[in-house]
Amino acid sequence: MTGKVIIFSAPSGAGKSTVVGHLLGLHPEFEFSISATSRLPRGSEQDGVEYYFITADRFRELISQDAFVEYEEVYQDRFYGTLKSEVERIWAKGHVIVFDVDVKGGVSLKKYFGDTALSVLIVPPSLEVLEQRLRGRGTDSEEAITERLAKAGWELEFASGKFDRELVNDRLEDTFAESEAIVDAFLCE
Repeated sequence: MTGKVIIFSAPSGAGKSTVVGHLLGLHPEFEFSISATSRLPRGSEQDGVEYYFITADRFRELISQDAFVEYEEVYQDRFYGTLKSEVERIWAKGHVIVFDVDVKGGVSLKKYFGDTALSVLIVPPSLEVLEQRLRGRGTDSEEAITERLAKAGWELEFASGKFDRELVNDRLEDTFAESEAIVDAFLCE
């Protein structure tokens, strides 16, 4: 391993992508690790930008080839994972890798990268607030929202004590300031 890694995890809708986007705008030495997924693109998502979109069958082939740092079948036939080639690509440029992953992925990445990684769990103030945020996005069906809320409750229990830092995303400005301080302290180590 050659560089530093920053891992942001959260239940879907808790704000991790917003925080990651903010930090990427402040640090030109940071590079977003693009995850692979077998789900279909949402809205204006593009292959190779937000995700590498591949079929479930191709994902399984890559698993059998040991091509992932970590992966998970989040829902049946809906895989997410981090390709080893993505990590190598970013480190070859001398950049700090920034991950935006679900909670199980964050725990797996922290185990894999150890002390070279900072892991931050972003949590909503409550599951009720999370539900409002998911509905406000307007990108998910009622079934998907119900599924995500059930998963969020499990994820928050599972994550307890497994991250270096926990950040409650109540007021976005405060969350930005706290995430900046956490990341700056890690980079100075």
